Amino acid sequence: MNGPMSDKYSVDSHKLMYHVGRVNDWLGGEMIYPVYMEASPSGACNHRCTFCGLDFMEYRADFLDVDVFQDRLTELGQLGLKSIMYGGEGEPLLHKRMADIVSHAQGAGIDNAMTTNGVLLTPDLAEAMLPHTEWIKVSINAGTADTYSRIHRTKPGDFDIVVSNLTAAAELRRSKGYTCTLGMQLVLLPENRDEVKTLAAIARDAGMDYLVIKPYSQHLMSESNTYSDISYEDDLHLADELEAFNTDRYSVIFRTKTMKKWQDSEHPYQRCQALPFWSYIDSKGNVWGCSCFLGDDRFLYGNIYDNTFREIWEGDKRRRSLNWVQEKMDVAACRVNCRMDEINRYLWQLTQPPAHVNFI
Repeated sequence: MNGPMSDKYSVDSHKLMYHVGRVNDWLGGEMIYPVYMEASPSGACNHRCTFCGLDFMEYRADFLDVDVFQDRLTELGQLGLKSIMYGGEGEPLLHKRMADIVSHAQGAGIDNAMTTNGVLLTPDLAEAMLPHTEWIKVSINAGTADTYSRIHRTKPGDFDIVVSNLTAAAELRRSKGYTCTLGMQLVLLPENRDEVKTLAAIARDAGMDYLVIKPYSQHLMSESNTYSDISYEDDLHLADELEAFNTDRYSVIFRTKTMKKWQDSEHPYQRCQALPFWSYIDSKGNVWGCSCFLGDDRFLYGNIYDNTFREIWEGDKRRRSLNWVQEKMDVAACRVNCRMDEINRYLWQLTQPPAHVNFI
């Protein structure tokens, strides 16, 4: 089936309800530290995808200083950070010490994950990273090399390299008994909608745990607006057709709920309340409240090269930012299908309960 059972990772939902203690502290008015963080180890990228939302960051060759970042990871683990996903404005595997970073974070008690284009995920690097990583999701947005090269704006040969790397990683995981979840992801576009089934078979045969089919989301600051008027009403039938590829170890996660939200972009909440639960560190060490507003100083909390994370999180800039978000920010201006959208829906229900809630 392609319902809740096929999305066992809750990709099309959220998992904040599993952190009841943190939510309860927040509801009680306490200052909390983030559960989840995203970080960009590299500002550079080896691809120039047509749908890239962070093209305005200009793919600069900035790389997080490992010594400082590892100090902050140790601190973040002590402060209660549960997980960190490496991705952001560049390709994380361009950072030469990515394996050292994930090893250190795991030692600090933080779960690691990564979104990558997979070209640099060689068998040697997979060997170094898989034991310390919860999941790796590879962005591969076509089922053929030619279409892939046009969307990723790279050479066609990269397609076969990625599939080979992931096949090797899956075999390595099997032979060594690693538990890292491996998946692929495709952003559904007019150019690749006829190759979704082809990729579903490729991902299954490569030993992936899943293939995610997700909608495009227009970043507020992106220089590209090629797909800003995209519609998914005629693609929803794919959810049923892709069920044929599901097995007891592999599933196609078609993000139907998120695609429908693209057509109905009105937010069912009046304020963004998710910011205390997550944060973002860019490749220059800046700490941001929201990745949809990178470059907007109203969301800039500080820099890990200048201060500890505790100092940044408890600082005046963050306090002023949160106050502005609660008092003045219009969520109608937010990115459709923001990563925190489902969490905001959940928190709004908690803070704005309906009548008769005691009749459970």
